[in-house]
Amino acid sequence: MQLSEFDYSLPERLIAQFPPTERGGSRLLHLPPGDGLYDRQFAELPTLLREGDLLVVNNTRVIKARLFGQKDSGGQIEALVERITGTHDAIAQVRASKAPKPGTMLHFADRWTAEMIAREGEFFHLRFSEPVLDVLDAAGQLPLPPYIEHTPDGADAERYQTVYAQEPGAVAAPTAGLHFTDALLAELAARGIGRAELTLHVGAGTFQPVRVENIAEHQMHHERYQIPAETLAAIKATRRAGGRIVAVGTTSLRALEAACQRGEFAEPLGDTNIFITPGYTFRAVDVLITNFHLPKSTLLMLVSAFAGYDRIMAAYRHAVASEYRFFSYGDAMLLERS
Repeated sequence: MQLSEFDYSLPERLIAQFPPTERGGSRLLHLPPGDGLYDRQFAELPTLLREGDLLVVNNTRVIKARLFGQKDSGGQIEALVERITGTHDAIAQVRASKAPKPGTMLHFADRWTAEMIAREGEFFHLRFSEPVLDVLDAAGQLPLPPYIEHTPDGADAERYQTVYAQEPGAVAAPTAGLHFTDALLAELAARGIGRAELTLHVGAGTFQPVRVENIAEHQMHHERYQIPAETLAAIKATRRAGGRIVAVGTTSLRALEAACQRGEFAEPLGDTNIFITPGYTFRAVDVLITNFHLPKSTLLMLVSAFAGYDRIMAAYRHAVASEYRFFSYGDAMLLERS
């Protein structure tokens, strides 16, 4: 398929700049099996799932991954940590008037330094003078997506994390999870809908545009995932009982499907650059909860593969006409495979 086939017209006013007043106060566009689509509220989710279903959520926690500093020369730089690869090491995007060369020292907040070790494609291997997480906690800024235009504040520090976030390492939130409240999770549990966790640290590469018209030529970024043994056991028990696996977000889906590439959950830990496009055969996930995605994005291709290209494009046209809120702080979709 061609990149232009995944384009749609989106008025700028529909890009959500702030979360809803109350967590969970979002709309939900429901696409059940068949051709229908239904306008719901996210609070209705417990009535739309079934007893015996299993929610699989991503418990990653967004880190303050954006740093501002200077080179030895005094030139200003901005570093966005893509992923932490060791206690003192990270892969990062670096914006500067001139790209730093190996051996260049970067200075942050007049206290910490990072040496540029090597160039890795569009990214840079940085080695920090102190543990990366310590530097980011002290001097970093929350990395809101590029289409959110305000400077991060205290409200973002709370609302750009899921209520079940535990494992630090993500550069972007698994945004489908932002709609869940503790009360909603309790209601789901009371209805016999299970919950299990995995970890996939979302990288900055999730915002990288597709630059080729033939999407088969696109190279996906890598992300690290881990599926605990107790989650695998819960998935197998759900399958045996006839329940469905409900991925909360495309990150959970990517981790589950990546683990099944060489057989059913044969690789519960690893790096994945899985690229899911129409024609893909799903092995792990039956239902997907997701936000609305950018035009021409790999995530729009993923949901088109999951629910059907024509259905998704029709649903997006409906969402625009009905003035749903789009992207990270926006509304959600519930997609069921036939």
